[in-house]
Amino acid sequence: MVSRFRDWAIGGLILAALVYWVQTRIGWGTLLAPWREMPPLELLTLFSLALFSYGVRAVRVYDYFHGRLRGEFPATLRLTFLHNFANNLLPMRSGEALFPILMKRYFGQGMMDSALSLLWIRGLDLHLLILIALGALWLRAPGLHWPLLMLGWLGSLLLVYPLRAPLLSWLEGKQGKLAVLPRRVLESLPAGQTAFLRAYLWTLITWGAKFIAFVAVLRHFLPMPLHQAVMGVMGSELSSVLPIHGLAGSGSYELAMAAVLVPMGLAADKVIGAAVNLHLFLLGVTLLLAPLGLLIPRPAPVACRLG
Repeated sequence: MVSRFRDWAIGGLILAALVYWVQTRIGWGTLLAPWREMPPLELLTLFSLALFSYGVRAVRVYDYFHGRLRGEFPATLRLTFLHNFANNLLPMRSGEALFPILMKRYFGQGMMDSALSLLWIRGLDLHLLILIALGALWLRAPGLHWPLLMLGWLGSLLLVYPLRAPLLSWLEGKQGKLAVLPRRVLESLPAGQTAFLRAYLWTLITWGAKFIAFVAVLRHFLPMPLHQAVMGVMGSELSSVLPIHGLAGSGSYELAMAAVLVPMGLAADKVIGAAVNLHLFLLGVTLLLAPLGLLIPRPAPVACRLG
């Protein structure tokens, strides 16, 4: 309880510090003014694209657990929206805990199995973010080695299942946590490589849509080359792993982008101002996820469906 209060207190102080810094260094009116220059249709398109990316996340979860969630896509969509709402607002990705809880509540899935499956999904996210980073470096300094590295990185996905079988065989019969946990991690993969690669395809679509929207918003507030915008968005997206956060990621989100873009020669004040506006865009999308999720009917209790 004390640590939770401390986290919220620190988060509130960081948020207050960010609000004060913006007011004294830029001014909220000045910072928000460029929103008026964005055509409403463009804003609606980018907002819809960001929402679409969260819808595709639901498709990915549904497909990953296909044999167990068949016929339950609306409930999967509800779960995904609520999970990402919590994940975007709570510090240190503590909202991730909602995923296994809702998988248990809605579908009767074991919490450990759901958590381990989510670990693989997050691994796919990280793999794709590294691929995008390689693409951004290619844009920054074109050369044949970058696409070759990207192809090699993509090819590493094909090693997962050839390595899985011998590792499971080696772990079979071994006792103790050092054997049981790795075995459960490997068993939480989809049934076959095709399903695994399909999950990566959904990951590509999810992040592709999100990056298109976020890069466009960022460049509206601070014009910059495409590769810089991609790296800036990536820095902010990875800020969730930092140990200290303001409420809803405030402060850490902006500083992570500044840490990436300021060394590239962009002014810190302008970067943080653009990051604040991008963060407001993210929060706008996030705050819509909860009511959208709650509008989807809650699935019947598992016992009732089985009965």
